[in-house]
Amino acid sequence: MKHTLQSCILLTLILFFAKDSLAQLSTQHAVGARFGAATGINYRYTLADDRAVEGILSVQSNSTSSRFRLVGLYEYYKPLANNFSWYYGFGGSVGSYTYKAFTDASGNYHQSNGELSLSIDGIVGIEYNIPNAPIALSLDVKPYFDFIQESSIRLFDPVGFSIRYKF
Repeated sequence: MKHTLQSCILLTLILFFAKDSLAQLSTQHAVGARFGAATGINYRYTLADDRAVEGILSVQSNSTSSRFRLVGLYEYYKPLANNFSWYYGFGGSVGSYTYKAFTDASGNYHQSNGELSLSIDGIVGIEYNIPNAPIALSLDVKPYFDFIQESSIRLFDPVGFSIRYKF
């Protein structure tokens, strides 16, 4: 685990300092779907050739809990190859975390309860723009630090794959 974390940090630093030219974000808007541990929709608004803001609305549910989250990110884009770019950014999120009602093995009933969720978020990813099509594919890691709900850092839980329509 330690080696994996060190490798990710090293890769991020190399990518950050390796390219100083601007990645050309070719369209003003992009909207799409994000898949991963949490599924949702995302919208990106281009501020400059190499900067954008992104909003992600996601939901996650399993047998014991459900989560709703609205994320806002400020992102920087750098070119990698012809139609590839990489990006990194930071932001925050607000949402709710609900524990579902259940009956334990002893027969005790536990009611559902919900909590506010606030976090500081980061993002690092790679984007591929399909030539001659208004479609972009991206793969990213979006670590976050929950400081109300669990006070925990999530590094690899929020891996996501996005498909966006650019216009």
